[in-house]
Amino acid sequence: MNITVPKEALTFFKSLEKNNNRDWFNEHKKEFKSIEAKAKQAYNALFEAIKTHDDVDSLKMFRIYRDVRFSKNKSPYKTHFGGAYHRKKPHLRGGYYLHIAPNNESFIATGFWEPNKEDLLRIRKEFEMDDTEMRKIMNNKKFKDVWGVLVGDELKSAPRDFDKDHPAIDLIRKKQYIFVKKYTDKEVLEEDFLKNVNEAFKLIRPYFDYMSDVLTTDLNGVSII
Repeated sequence: MNITVPKEALTFFKSLEKNNNRDWFNEHKKEFKSIEAKAKQAYNALFEAIKTHDDVDSLKMFRIYRDVRFSKNKSPYKTHFGGAYHRKKPHLRGGYYLHIAPNNESFIATGFWEPNKEDLLRIRKEFEMDDTEMRKIMNNKKFKDVWGVLVGDELKSAPRDFDKDHPAIDLIRKKQYIFVKKYTDKEVLEEDFLKNVNEAFKLIRPYFDYMSDVLTTDLNGVSII
């Protein structure tokens, strides 16, 4: 991939952090639109790269405008770019996310952000029955060197009708199942950044294959789609 993340993006967002108001943004809107167009090229290039190894059917880049209706933070603009890549449902589950922000706060994330009630119960039931395959995936050295440990919001104790002393309670009590890899500003601006992101996304595939199998079958392994 010859396309890179525009350096101006990080510079612009640093300035926006200090001037997060409509007057300043409107004065610099033309500059932002130019940067945004270059960023979209980078996100689309990554989309094409992902499609060489996975069946993703859409890319959603999030708007810069913040919804402040229910937030204590009333700043009107986000100070980052964010884009989500969706795998083709119903057979494939999980998603990819690329977050570009200054001050060494860029990251990529993969997994399950907001599983619905039915999917969450199915995942928990799977781990209650057998967590062997999940442990094998998480503890693979190559996988762990890139993605680290499983993260996400979780309950303080066991969900209803689950044993708080179950050996897999660390997995069962989670409400999200996410892996995150962080990047410095320097890394984001390197020529091979998008290539490295795509290679990291390739490594997540055993996890996606496993979770897709879980979420498209019942506890007996019979397809539900």
